[in-house]
Amino acid sequence: MSTLTVPAESPSPLEDANKLHQAFKGFCCDKGEVISVLAHRDATQRALIQQEYKTTYTEDLMERLSADLSGDFKKAVLLWMHDPAVRDATILREALSGFIDMQAVIEVICSRAPSQIQQLKQVYHSKFCDLEQDIESKAPGVLKELLHAYITKTRYEGPEVDQMLAEKDAAGLFDAGEKEWGTDKKPFIQIFSERSRPQLAATNLMYHSMYGNSLKRAIKKETSGNFQIALLTILRCAENPSKYFAKVLYKAMKGLGTDEKTLTRIVVTRTEIDMECIKAEYQKKHGKTLFDAIHSDTSGYYRTFLLSLLGPDQ
Repeated sequence: MSTLTVPAESPSPLEDANKLHQAFKGFCCDKGEVISVLAHRDATQRALIQQEYKTTYTEDLMERLSADLSGDFKKAVLLWMHDPAVRDATILREALSGFIDMQAVIEVICSRAPSQIQQLKQVYHSKFCDLEQDIESKAPGVLKELLHAYITKTRYEGPEVDQMLAEKDAAGLFDAGEKEWGTDKKPFIQIFSERSRPQLAATNLMYHSMYGNSLKRAIKKETSGNFQIALLTILRCAENPSKYFAKVLYKAMKGLGTDEKTLTRIVVTRTEIDMECIKAEYQKKHGKTLFDAIHSDTSGYYRTFLLSLLGPDQ
């Protein structure tokens, strides 16, 4: 469920474009007005505002925002202005350029549905290059094999589950991992890249039933590094994606420092999808609202913007 609060009778795109133009005038940008408009418009409305701004003022709204905003606030707003597929492609391109951020790559690829991956691949190819080529050149070893398989294999997106296949897959994963010393990673790559989310969740239950151990624990025991993280991400998103994102958000704010890049990425990308569920999972696990956690770990207009997307405290 989305947490985006859009007025029942939103102003026209032209009215919003005019408000933003007025906010940019003068010595200092009225950042509060920018938030009041953009943090309360859905993806379609934001696209129309950009078109109207370009038509009316012969200026690119993204360029103006980039020039007038700064820091984490600027990064969050610019990411928010993209439609989902362009946003995912942009995140991946940045993560695969310069200083490689495999956490972001794994999170985006391994948490998205097959249809979403197909869309972002098309956008990635049109805006940058071929995603498969970037994965091939930037991802290491066995992780490369898993990510490549995950973005190229066709997976069913329906709810039906084959229990016989779940039993077969559970046995195959046990034989490849816990049964003997050493791990055969090929069955893990094949099963995790080819099965639907409900099917993989059924395999997880079957594994526990057959061997008295969770598949997560087996993955932690038999694999390591980013390959392990990717497998766990796929499995956790098959079971409960909202719980997975709540966990990543907690880690981003745990301890003294805050991982603003991860915080921004998840809040912005999940607001219009399942942020209400993420908020519920966060409070259930940590006994503290996500609103309070972000409020205490951020400041200024960046905090105001994220909390506006997050919606009212629970």
